[in-house]
Amino acid sequence: MPVNILKLCVGADSIEDLADWQASQRARWPAGRAIHVTRMFPKREAEILDGGALYWVIKGVILCRQRILGLEQITEGDGITRCALILDADIIRTEAAPRRPFQGWRYLDPNESPRDLVKGREREEPLPAALAQALAEIGLR
Repeated sequence: MPVNILKLCVGADSIEDLADWQASQRARWPAGRAIHVTRMFPKREAEILDGGALYWVIKGVILCRQRILGLEQITEGDGITRCALILDADIIRTEAAPRRPFQGWRYLDPNESPRDLVKGREREEPLPAALAQALAEIGLR
């Protein structure tokens, strides 16, 4: 069963901000894929590469995901080895699911992952965080 990763999308106020930033960086990345570099390399690599996705938390709410296509160790100019998450270019909108702030990234069990929005709801505005939290607490994401 695949395992997902949960990550804060720092600096973005919306899914469109994330998409615009990735589009502006695309020329630097191989084969039109998106890359996100993080400090720690996941120990559960096989489970992640078995269909896992990176779920983005934007302004305290999970709003979208991108499939993880690969994990690569890279060493940047400072000599520190990091993990590059190789992502599918498609950003898939999900049901809104509030999350508290955290540092780094976390594993996200598929059973706790928000569902993808159905066709036609992709441009739907997310629920206010308090309402989404209340619905999640009673089991209605």
